Amino acid sequence: MAESATVHVPPRFLRTPEAARFLGLSGRTLEKHRTYGTGPAFRKLGGRVVYAIADLQAWANRGTKNSTADTDAVLPAKRHETIGAAGNSAPQR
Repeated sequence: MAESATVHVPPRFLRTPEAARFLGLSGRTLEKHRTYGTGPAFRKLGGRVVYAIADLQAWANRGTKNSTADTDAVLPAKRHETIGAAGNSAPQR
């Protein structure tokens, strides 16, 4: 019998509409997450935004909860306040 060879498949990248469907979100919501820095990691390839499936799964897994009392790990797609170095509150860009 021949040994089974492990075939390395390069990571599959999804464009924004495909990635949004994968996550069950609208494309616009995923774009907002990207703009506000609250979404999954993405790459720019030749000016195109793409997402690795592993990054989408990791981001979605941050939202895994065991109880309704668990704190939110995946922020909503909106601007969030950050605390600056001097302790001043500044909007996140």
